[in-house]
Amino acid sequence: MEPLHEEYVANRGTIVKPYYWLSFSLDCSNCPYHIRTGEEARVPYTEFYQMFGFPYGPTYPQPKHLTFYELKTSGGSLVQKGHASSCTGNNTHPESMLFETNGYFDSTIYSNDGIRHIILYSNNSPCNEADHCCISKMYNFLIMYPDVTLSIYFSQLYHTEAEFPASAWNREALRSLASLWPKVILSPISGGIWHSLLNNFVSGVSGAMVFHPILPGRALADRYNAYAINAITGVRPYFMDVLPQTKENQNTTAQAALESYALNSVTPGPSFQVTSGQAQPNLTPDFRMPVIFVLVPFRDLPPIHVGQNPHKPRNVVRHLNMPPMPFQEAKDHRKPPIAMPVKRVEITEQFASSEEAGEKKKKKKKGKK
Repeated sequence: MEPLHEEYVANRGTIVKPYYWLSFSLDCSNCPYHIRTGEEARVPYTEFYQMFGFPYGPTYPQPKHLTFYELKTSGGSLVQKGHASSCTGNNTHPESMLFETNGYFDSTIYSNDGIRHIILYSNNSPCNEADHCCISKMYNFLIMYPDVTLSIYFSQLYHTEAEFPASAWNREALRSLASLWPKVILSPISGGIWHSLLNNFVSGVSGAMVFHPILPGRALADRYNAYAINAITGVRPYFMDVLPQTKENQNTTAQAALESYALNSVTPGPSFQVTSGQAQPNLTPDFRMPVIFVLVPFRDLPPIHVGQNPHKPRNVVRHLNMPPMPFQEAKDHRKPPIAMPVKRVEITEQFASSEEAGEKKKKKKKGKK
């Protein structure tokens, strides 16, 4: 197997050219070393905020892609951590670099058969657009390595809204990838996972800063991502909702979050929720006020499933073909339904007359006796 990459030892890990022919480029600030491992994978806090939108929430549409990763054994021991950044010069996404045949993950796992689980933490969900084919490469990789499981956590969905030309393709590919559950977990970053990222992948953060409060703007974005990915894939994601919520206001709060939150908006404006036909101010806390009750230590990621699971969802899509539907779909996946539609059934005269006929038959039988 001839690898595509070149790897060099650095002071705190390794730096990797994902393609050995890459050179320094004025068009891409990260060229040629797009993959970094060990402590070399840490990024400044300002870059983490810009890319992932923590702790305030998404700032603006992010053209760059950044993916942190962990390679672990079946027992959960860490073998390697690192990150991959997109190449703006060659228009290549991190997942494409990591999962392609003879790429970095292919070579790493081929030489270390103890790796059984890959965990990705990405600022964008993976796509399957023609220039990248990230999900197709993931799919083929998992077929090549059937004993390896994959968990993907993202801070925002990438090109799944109807206004993007490839949105239908991306949604169909996400459904296909999610259909491999429990071998594949596809969920938004939420709760203590944010603190784990600060601790393991961000430089200059230590002590109490690791448990930085998750602000309501970020928490609402995480909640939106959970509803949206569930509407797209039909598979319930792993999600830790840190906003207070009671049974009485659960539906209205979720609906308000979905309607008031926009991925492309940087300034939170006043939002309203409708109760009994009247618009009332949203009681969501101020976006810049910390949610103190989420300051709890990060414990564990959801369990890794290797074998078959009897609770595996049914009626899932298992192909990566282009869906036979127009790009502008009638159904808006950005607003998943909060309640199921109610079907009304009326009792007609025919039903009443059938009851009367039954009573007459009973009387005739009694008369014969």
